[in-house]
This record gives sequence, structure tokens and C-alpha cells, in this order.
Amino acid sequence: MKRRIWPVWAYYVVAVVVFLIDFVSKKIISRTVELDTERIPVLGDFFIITHIRNRGAAFGMLQEQRLFFLIVTIVVVVGILWYLHRSYRTGSGLLLFALSVILGGAVGNFLDRALFGEVVDFLQFNFGTYTFPIFNLADSAICGGVALVILDALLTMKQENKPHDNGKQPEEQPIV
Repeated sequence: MKRRIWPVWAYYVVAVVVFLIDFVSKKIISRTVELDTERIPVLGDFFIITHIRNRGAAFGMLQEQRLFFLIVTIVVVVGILWYLHRSYRTGSGLLLFALSVILGGAVGNFLDRALFGEVVDFLQFNFGTYTFPIFNLADSAICGGVALVILDALLTMKQENKPHDNGKQPEEQPIV
């Protein structure tokens, strides 16, 4: 389909970099921002650095379900690893990069949950009176990676629907 420029190990390096950025950011926040009380305005009241502990999933859903999240994360990580290897020869570089970013974020939150039973969240955005659920960089990586997977799917669909050089649409392939 599309040629990748990077060797497969480079996608693992991306995952490790995402994991390390998340890990370091959580350590910095844990050591420098007082838990549940301190608020550091970055952009007035719109963007604030704070420090909470989240025992649930992204955006505080499903609190106190540690074992469930550990099992789900293991399944997801194994699935991502399998799909990354399966897609390496035929997938696009964008898809492989997206999977790497998701992998790094998933492992970042998994480590916190496995070791401490909770994750450090610290990015707070306020939209008038509405406060978006506080999150961390791993959550951002996962959401951004999913957005890139969707973008890759849309681009792939567009490419597949593009007429061939002779002006004809590609024929439907029978499903075997």
C-alpha cells in the first residue's frame, strides 16, 4: 500500500518517547504541585496546571475499577503490538505512528495503575463555567493517536475510492 520510511523498531522508539514524556511530567507534577489544592494558571482561568489522582479511566470514568483497567490495558497493548507487526508491511506510516503513540500512552497510564492504583492527572481546561475533566499527557497521546488512526482510515478510504489512471473506479473485490 504505502511505503514506510522508518524501520519497525523506530515505532517502538516513538512509544518509549511518549511513555518517558508522560512519566517525567507526572513525576514533576507529583513533586512540585500540591495534591488537590494548588492551581497554577497558565492561560488565565482557561488552562491551569493542577494535581489530582484519578482511580478511574480517562476523564474520571469508572472509578475504583483497577483490576478491570489493568486487564483491559494488557489486552489493548497486546492487540496494538500484534496489529503494529501485522500492518508493518502494508500499513501506512501514519497508522504505525498512531499505534505507537497510543501504545506509549497506554503503557504510561498502565504503569501508574499497576504500581499505585491511580494515575496523576494535571491538565485542566475551563470553558466558562464548564471544567473539562482533568487529564494527563498519556490521555492526550491516546486521544491524539486514535484521531490519527481515524485520519488514516479516512485517507485510506479516499485513496481506495480514487479512480485509476484510466478514469475507471476500482472494481469491488469479492470478500473471501
